[in-house]
Amino acid sequence: MARRFRGEIVQKVDGKGRVSIPAPFRRVLEEGDPDWTNGLRPELILVYGGQSQKYIEGYSVRAMDDIEEAIESMPYGDDRSAMEMNYSTKSLQMNIDETGRIILNPVLIEKLSLGGEVVFAGTVKTFQIWRPDIYKIYSEQREVALAERGVGFDLRQVLNKPIGI
Repeated sequence: MARRFRGEIVQKVDGKGRVSIPAPFRRVLEEGDPDWTNGLRPELILVYGGQSQKYIEGYSVRAMDDIEEAIESMPYGDDRSAMEMNYSTKSLQMNIDETGRIILNPVLIEKLSLGGEVVFAGTVKTFQIWRPDIYKIYSEQREVALAERGVGFDLRQVLNKPIGI
């Protein structure tokens, strides 16, 4: 079974823009990098997207390959151009350093108006990097939206296939 990105983890960002990728996330990135072996540094892709995207999204090499293959199968036109712009042009490919960190370059720091901390949020096949105050607002909005579905609503019912518990 493949590893997944799970959890909410707050990490410090130093004055040079360095931040540690949470150890469980590094294991997923290692598994998702077909060129990775012990002693090498796993590769990842950070997508910072357009102005409306309030977070940076992290992909393993394999997860981004899936996205790029889907884009390549699209007919040429506005939708394909928008996907190419979001996932290829507005992205950065990098390696995790020997201490488990990445450097958030000025484009990424400016994108999120980052300060001393970020929240890593696992989203199964990808992870997101948020400014903590913006993430808190987003999380609270999600909770309100779920509460509006009524008492006793089981979120698992929206899955496309039944799960055994």
